[in-house]
Amino acid sequence: PAPARFEAGTPAIAQAVGLGAAVDYLNSIGMGRIHDYEAEIGSYLRRRLEGVDGVTVLGPGPGEERAALCAFVTDSVHPSDLSTFLDVEGVAIRAGHHCCQPLHRALGHSHSARASLYFYNTREDVDRFVEVLEDTLRFFGSLEKGDEGGEGGDDGDAFVP
Repeated sequence: PAPARFEAGTPAIAQAVGLGAAVDYLNSIGMGRIHDYEAEIGSYLRRRLEGVDGVTVLGPGPGEERAALCAFVTDSVHPSDLSTFLDVEGVAIRAGHHCCQPLHRALGHSHSARASLYFYNTREDVDRFVEVLEDTLRFFGSLEKGDEGGEGGDDGDAFVP
């Protein structure tokens, strides 16, 4: 129909073929299996985050249906700083408003961090994320206390971004 038939150029054929291949791939795995795994790995992520001192997980509680992600805040580190430090260690999270400023306002937070998972993530990925998160929080905690990692600040185990 006009005016689309008069548009110059080639339609997005490659993108349509790619989308079809992606749908075929997901269907070969099974959307039910993907959903069940997301519920399992998301629950694991929440349990691990709830075990980290100074972290508050936002959103539905344990046992409630939720996506395979966790938005969270920390007592001592702004989400943008946290995401930057985790990125240096090879862990990617999101930080910011996540298009839900009214919810953040209602919860009393200006921003949050968010770890998101999908069927290609593993428990080992979650464990690595939590390990790096804890290291980063310890690093920022040592700055607050004025402790630079031992005498002279030359502690071989100190976190260095």
